Amino acid sequence: MTKLLIDIWSDIGCPWCYVAKRRLEQALERFPHRSSVEIVWHAFELDPSLPSVVDLPQGFAALLAQKYGTQRAQAQGMIDQMVASAAKDGLELRYDRIRPGNTFDAHRLLHHARARGTQGALKERMMRAYMTEGQAIGERDVLVKLAREAGLDEQEARDVLDSDRCAAEVRQDKARARELGVTSVPFFMLAGRLSVSGAQPVEVMLAALERAWAELRKPELETFAEGATCGPDGCD
Repeated sequence: MTKLLIDIWSDIGCPWCYVAKRRLEQALERFPHRSSVEIVWHAFELDPSLPSVVDLPQGFAALLAQKYGTQRAQAQGMIDQMVASAAKDGLELRYDRIRPGNTFDAHRLLHHARARGTQGALKERMMRAYMTEGQAIGERDVLVKLAREAGLDEQEARDVLDSDRCAAEVRQDKARARELGVTSVPFFMLAGRLSVSGAQPVEVMLAALERAWAELRKPELETFAEGATCGPDGCD
């Protein structure tokens, strides 16, 4: 059976990744071969230097203003624009609740979830927990709870987080992203040959799916023309 593999690099703390996820899902609803699509989520850390939880005594706008060297009012305008854009795709972003933090452990747990067939469910649960509910995605107790809610065994999840399991896989994801020249997310690779970057409109994602499917079904070696040849038994 033909399978269309979609590899996606993203981070839980990336709002455009959440928007892109919804738009891909909307495109898949219109894609006639969606039952033949397999999605694999890969790790990308926007800021590996973050602690498990970042304190925001002055709110997220102040943190954003400091990061980009702008005024707080301008930073708030960026947030408002992001919130409004996400709302059009049915997402509620609550920057008044948000609790940023390091996502390395979250990515490790997502790799474990893939082996258990629940990666997609956990990815969705993590993004909603962080973007909408204000849960601290860098705290291990929070991650264990989210894993349980996504259908993973709670003790298994805790065992993963209390060890270094899946750390190598996360680093491999990041190394592969560097090889591909990925410097921002979301980044999609369809069928290992067609790339899409950013939160594209649904129509663009649907077109990419159709193009990848068509490319996937082409033979690896396609004959363009045939002429006279010679072989071990002579020439013709």
